[in-house]
Amino acid sequence: QVQLVESGGGLVQPGGSLRLSCAASGVPLDYYAVGWFRQAPGKDREGVSYISNSDSRTRYTDSAKGRFTISYDNAKNTVYLQMNRLEPEDTAVYFCAAVLSWTVVTAPNEYNYWGQGIQVTVSS
Repeated sequence: QVQLVESGGGLVQPGGSLRLSCAASGVPLDYYAVGWFRQAPGKDREGVSYISNSDSRTRYTDSAKGRFTISYDNAKNTVYLQMNRLEPEDTAVYFCAAVLSWTVVTAPNEYNYWGQGIQVTVSS
């Protein structure tokens, strides 16, 4: 069983940065794929960024490319999402999710472990 806990969210001004953490317990994430998703009020959940920890391959959705960076620290069993140049449109609850996989996984319904979510608000 994998437990995921997000942290690092909060209120930031447009153009600012945040680093979200997804700390895992229960098993090492070395052979897991992890994804970051977000859901804004009144909108569907959407993918943001994905990583396969076994080979460090990453993938980003268009909204995240060039601004966000996903990474894995195996010593801390934690996946990070560094978010730069944040925009009001990035305001959402952010979730991390994990699934045992050797490759990047983008479909949310393929993930079987989810964190509780954390609020990110971008506003002046």
